[in-house]
Amino acid sequence: MHISILCLTLINVIGFVLMGTDKQRAIKHKWRISEKTLWITAIIGGALGSYAGMKTFHHKTKHRTFQIGMPLILSLQAVLFIFLTVS
Repeated sequence: MHISILCLTLINVIGFVLMGTDKQRAIKHKWRISEKTLWITAIIGGALGSYAGMKTFHHKTKHRTFQIGMPLILSLQAVLFIFLTVS
């Protein structure tokens, strides 16, 4: 169980950092991190970090898919986490 928490923490930190990095790259008109990478990071367990990064850096907040999709993935992951830890 401890390794799972460590892995979840790591993927969420990565999701947060990716959002911040992509925002900075967007501002500087540099090469960007693909949306596919941002979504995959969220889907494999990093939705909390990605959503926190969205809000902190005000990044992807105008994109409807991110406005709806990220909280939805986060909600599903929260339910799954509760289900797995309670059972």
